[in-house]
Amino acid sequence: MSDAKNTPHRVTEAPVRDKNAPQTRGHGPMAAMSNEKAINFGPSLKRLLGNLRPERPRIIVVTILTAFAVVMNVVNPKILGEMTNLLFAGLIGKNLPAGVPLATIIEQLRASGQGTFADMLSGMNLTPGVGVDWDAVARVGILAISLAVAGAVVAWAAGWLLNTAVQNSVYRMREQVEAKLGRLPLSFFDRQPRGELLSRVTNDIDNIAQSLQQTLSQLLSNLLTLVGVLFMMFWVSPVLAIIAIVAVPISLAAAMVIGKRSQSRFAQMWKSTGDVNAQVEEAYTGHALVKVFGRSKEVEAAFARDNDQMYEAAFGAQFLSGLMMPVMMFIGNLSYVAVAVVGGLRVATGQMSLGDVQAFIQYSRMFTQPITQVASMSNLLQSGVASAERVFQVLDAEEQVADGAQHLPVPTRGRVEFSDVRFSYTPDKPLIEDLDLTVEPGSTVAIVGPTGAGKTTLVNLLMRFYELDGGRITLDGVDVAQVPRAELRSKIGMVLQDTWLFQGTIRENIAYGRPDATEDEIRAAATATYVDRFVHSLPEGYDTLIDDEGSNISVGERQLITIARAFLADPAILILDEATSSVDTRTELLLQRAMNALRANRTSFVIAHRLSTIRDADAILVMQNGSIVEQGDHQQLLDARGAYHDLYQSQFSGPQLEEDAA
Repeated sequence: MSDAKNTPHRVTEAPVRDKNAPQTRGHGPMAAMSNEKAINFGPSLKRLLGNLRPERPRIIVVTILTAFAVVMNVVNPKILGEMTNLLFAGLIGKNLPAGVPLATIIEQLRASGQGTFADMLSGMNLTPGVGVDWDAVARVGILAISLAVAGAVVAWAAGWLLNTAVQNSVYRMREQVEAKLGRLPLSFFDRQPRGELLSRVTNDIDNIAQSLQQTLSQLLSNLLTLVGVLFMMFWVSPVLAIIAIVAVPISLAAAMVIGKRSQSRFAQMWKSTGDVNAQVEEAYTGHALVKVFGRSKEVEAAFARDNDQMYEAAFGAQFLSGLMMPVMMFIGNLSYVAVAVVGGLRVATGQMSLGDVQAFIQYSRMFTQPITQVASMSNLLQSGVASAERVFQVLDAEEQVADGAQHLPVPTRGRVEFSDVRFSYTPDKPLIEDLDLTVEPGSTVAIVGPTGAGKTTLVNLLMRFYELDGGRITLDGVDVAQVPRAELRSKIGMVLQDTWLFQGTIRENIAYGRPDATEDEIRAAATATYVDRFVHSLPEGYDTLIDDEGSNISVGERQLITIARAFLADPAILILDEATSSVDTRTELLLQRAMNALRANRTSFVIAHRLSTIRDADAILVMQNGSIVEQGDHQQLLDARGAYHDLYQSQFSGPQLEEDAA
């Protein structure tokens, strides 16, 4: 198929959009994406995490490694507390009389009214007159450093594996979206602004990757840390542990209130991002048109409106989610103060050692930190789930009808028959009703009529860009609805008024329909369609690189290349939709000769407004409101003095009509 991607109904003629007005693109309706579905957080998150199922072995290893890292990190405060006990006991014991039993010193202190100091000494493990045991301190310090290094290495390995799992999952999601786009009907793209769709398959998927990568690693580590720290807290001091836990339900309640309010804001934020992308893409694509019609101010105003909406949504989402961290830290600090006060009293009464209090304060920080981080991650998680839901909407879109199992005869002769064909873009506005048409192999059929009569729709139905509402279309007696689309379209070459070239060389664009074509075949097609004439004037010849918009060559030259593309494809059926509308008169005459040769021995459909280009057609169909109102050759239709005669008369002067009549 040549140039089949380039369909007229997908061309946006006015880059300035009014969001409050119904929008149409060609015949197909384009439903504005103004009412984004509210985010369904739970099911969407479950589905998003379900994409990680193939990475289950890595996730299990990550969980084990993270657990080891958490154990090492959780044990460290207790070890550092023992170091503090050794240092504190050595400093206190050095100042006590040597050789006197500790119990005796404690009794003497109580007798002298220093009961608080005596209570503290009773809870310590020291030897009077002996200073700090630096060897023991060094051993404990080396153990703490070793555990910290080992924990960091293990955490790095877990992070590397988790990143691999997340990237693999997102890679598969991109593949799913790409495959899904290939299975969607053309009507889906009619309803989607291109910038909005691009935002879904690029920005939203990138945001999913970032959200998963940042949240999953921290979430797993924080949850395991929470469990480990809770165990150590109860081991060190059940009383202080209960005080610290009181802050948990308060923190969770605050997180739920803030998170619920920010969910809808994130959904709106990513919808607004898509709107801005659509506006920028549309204005940039139609940049020349904007300048010609002096609509720059309107475009800037539309962009400013979309940008303001995006700013408000993003600010609201980030502001609400940004409240999470300060609120969690405030609640955590209250718990920290309570632990410090109660812990100090218990050290003074000899119920706890100073090292245990120090360790517990660290545990208190470690306990509130995971809660705070999990709460603060909610903005990332909500943003990622909002993006995931937008991607899932694409993945869940209704697909085109499955391909049939029948095959076209080889070789394909090109006999096309329309039988009782009915079609409409919207159910309430029928376009084609009970159309019957038979086109014999090798004949050229021209289709003319006013704009909106259904001319392009007719060939789009033959290409199965849209499915029929009723009736059938056959090619060589085989219902095209039962033939795989790729096989059907491989038999059809299409050249459109709106040319489309890909970024690449002129040679690559000509060979797009036949990548295995030889150099001689490419040059022969270029020569037959007069591409060769202007290629030699370019510095790089056939290796000239065409940019994304094809702006480095003229419109007429682009159209010549698309005709050469169809020529090289050598299809059984040729569709020419205003294929010479962008070339000058002299080139048009040359192209007419080339297309006469191209149409030889193959069925051709020629859609034309310029009636001078179709005089030699075997049959001319005049369409109005989706129906064929006249049919015949050029002279027969002129003699009938009907709709074709009126069209022809509107284009040519009286002397030309008299010349034709003579």
